[in-house]
Amino acid sequence: MTGLVTYPPNPTSKSVGSTSSSLLQGLAAHDQEVWRRFVRLYGPLVYYWCRQTGLQESDREDIFQDVFRSVAEQVSGFRHDRPGDSFRGWLRTITRSKFRDYFRRTAREPKAAGGSEAQQWLLAIPDDASASEDDGWTAEEQATLFHQALKLIQGEFTEQSWRAFWRTTVDGQKSNEVAEELGMTSAAVRKAKSRVLRRIRDDLDALL
Repeated sequence: MTGLVTYPPNPTSKSVGSTSSSLLQGLAAHDQEVWRRFVRLYGPLVYYWCRQTGLQESDREDIFQDVFRSVAEQVSGFRHDRPGDSFRGWLRTITRSKFRDYFRRTAREPKAAGGSEAQQWLLAIPDDASASEDDGWTAEEQATLFHQALKLIQGEFTEQSWRAFWRTTVDGQKSNEVAEELGMTSAAVRKAKSRVLRRIRDDLDALL
């Protein structure tokens, strides 16, 4: 994946700091650390969308950078108080808009635009850029975002707590079985699971 996108500096902004603050609040406040976390979370998903067009690597990276520059400029205007609103849909709309811009610029250069595969992808982009983009939430997209979210917070927990969470939540094992496996009490397993899930909700729920 391409390098980390730098957030435009805002010397008057204040760090969010608290893990209970959403990433959206931090992005709107131009918090540099929150921005880095955000790009690490959503970068793989945006790049996954970029790969679907069949464009060359250099073109994909240019569009990738354009997407995140637009996010930095527009995130304060993102709304999620209406039915059907989602940050992922909003981000996909921006990504598709950048591809539309790219294809318009290269309309006279069909080879540079990735050939028939890219053109088919372009035809699937709705003309109304403000339309809801939350349809077609694929299993691969979900997995990409979910695993990136977990990577961001895993280092905040002990190995035992993380394994307790993983075995019960991801592997679907019962608390008493995991407790025996890890040498914990069932109550401790449930507490570890709850702490990790709460951490995901507190910091990432506004985006996920």
